[in-house]
Amino acid sequence: MTSIKSDVPFLSPTENYDFTFIDLFAGIGGIRMAFQNIGGKCVFSSEKDKYCKQTYEANYGEVPQGDITKIEIDEIPSHDILTAGFPCQAFSIAGKRGGFEDTRGTLFFNVADIIRKKRPKAFLLENVKGLVNHDRGKTLRVILNTLREDLGYYVPNPQILNAKNFGVPQNRERIYIVGFSEDLGINDFIYPTGKMTTKRIKDILEEEEVSVKYYLSNTYLETLEKHKKRHSSRGNGFGYQILSHDDIANAIVVGGMGRERNLIIDKRLSDFTPVTNIKGEVNRKYIRRMTPREWARLQGFPEEFRIVVSDTQAYKQFGNSVAIPAVEAISQKMLDKLGIGG
Repeated sequence: MTSIKSDVPFLSPTENYDFTFIDLFAGIGGIRMAFQNIGGKCVFSSEKDKYCKQTYEANYGEVPQGDITKIEIDEIPSHDILTAGFPCQAFSIAGKRGGFEDTRGTLFFNVADIIRKKRPKAFLLENVKGLVNHDRGKTLRVILNTLREDLGYYVPNPQILNAKNFGVPQNRERIYIVGFSEDLGINDFIYPTGKMTTKRIKDILEEEEVSVKYYLSNTYLETLEKHKKRHSSRGNGFGYQILSHDDIANAIVVGGMGRERNLIIDKRLSDFTPVTNIKGEVNRKYIRRMTPREWARLQGFPEEFRIVVSDTQAYKQFGNSVAIPAVEAISQKMLDKLGIGG
């Protein structure tokens, strides 16, 4: 991780920091943001997506190392806390005990190997809610067995937390796994519960009129309506959704109906002339997608966070990121348990 810029909004502190951490599968640094907010210094990051690396550099002044499978662990500095939003992959555990060796060939193995060799005081792992039932629960069992039995960390039962309970108007559930080195003698940990946010979609909307490019064409809108009607006739709830400004957003996700499940009506459009190639005309119902900046706010990113990539990549990046306030609440609990800071 090479520092190449200094005129960026979220540089790691060079002094007066309380602990160090590393940022694996960093994406655009959502987890990093949370840990920096509570006094941490990031000493290493890894991310292989070239567009994420551009956003990361623009905001943190550093280009993350690439593919984690090609990084020599000796190159990773010692650190107090390891963080990782690792991909969910099934393990081959037929006839095996379901531990460290059985994770070979998966990206979790690389995370576990770093923990095994660097021995951080603690770690925070984040994943999709579906990890609980992935491969009929085998995947999570192997992960926990590896962390507890093979690596010797105290790991309380993982917790699913919802972003809407931590100050952002988004119904987004994610699973979090916290662990502490057994050398520390920690044998209990209570995840934060938060409380239902009072914020709503209206609180994250752009203050000014947005570009007509975010408004759906009438042709595409008709396609979505037919698609929803077809699924509804089969008893399925799949389809696009137009939300009230007083609603909480559905989880923002990449691909599929990610953007179409969070459509809103915004009547401030003053010019219906298309600025992109669309089929048909811009719809006159004032239905539009949220902007990337609005998605950033749904994840708790500050206004100073720079969006330097195309809308397509920005949607992908924010959809794959974390709800920063939820991670920050967990990380503060971790620090309290470790006796670090405040």
